Formats: sequence, C-alpha cells, structure tokens
Amino acid sequence: MKTPLELLKAYLDNVQDAGQAAALFAEDGALELPYLATLGFQPRAEGPEEIRKFLENVLSIFADFKFHNVKIFMETADQVFGEYEVTTTVVSTGKEIHQLYMGRLVAENGKIKLLREALDTAATAKAFSETDI
Repeated sequence: MKTPLELLKAYLDNVQDAGQAAALFAEDGALELPYLATLGFQPRAEGPEEIRKFLENVLSIFADFKFHNVKIFMETADQVFGEYEVTTTVVSTGKEIHQLYMGRLVAENGKIKLLREALDTAATAKAFSETDI
C-alpha cells in the first residue's frame, strides 16, 4: 500500500499521463484547486474519470506541463503537504507561466482521497491574457 508521500510523488511524476495520474485516486477521491473558481474554471473534480478529464484539459491548455522542484514540509501516516513548481507555456497565448503550487494530499487505503492545491491565480490570469496586464 502506498504512503501519502509515495502517492504525491507518483501523481507529480505521472501528471502527463492523465489516466495513470487519475488512477491514483480513490473512487470517491477528489482533486481540488479552489482558487481556479476566481478565474471561471471548475475548481473540483471527483472520482478517477472526472479527474482524468480535468487533467486531459490541463494538458491540452499547457505545452509540456510537468512538475519539478518538489519540497515536502509535512508528512503523517495519512497526509503529506508540500510545494512544487511548473514552468510551461499557455498554448493559446504563447506566454510562459511559472507556477508555485502548494498541495495537501490525504490518503486512504493506499489511494488519494483528496489532493487540494493552491496556485497563483494572478500569474495564471496574466498568462491567459491577450495583452500584458
């Protein structure tokens, strides 16, 4: 059975394969990015199929989306908290974006029950803007 840290690392390492990343989630697991709602994006995906579709959408919006520079700040028997970065390009605007994510993963029975992430919505809005903000 995978630990919370193993699950987070597997998710981060496999995000470019939406099906493989989504398979790490429990049937009732969720991926939440609550601040995306301020930009008009759906902030929560539930269950592996919905999570797979969410990730496929992310991969279609950003060129070469990969996490790097992972730092772990807290780990318990059922949770892990860390931060990680993405440097990528928005396909529609050609603008580069650098994001620092913070993520809290809750594990249950070797699967991801919840991955709640925070990101810089101002950087996201700027990267999607046709003009410089």
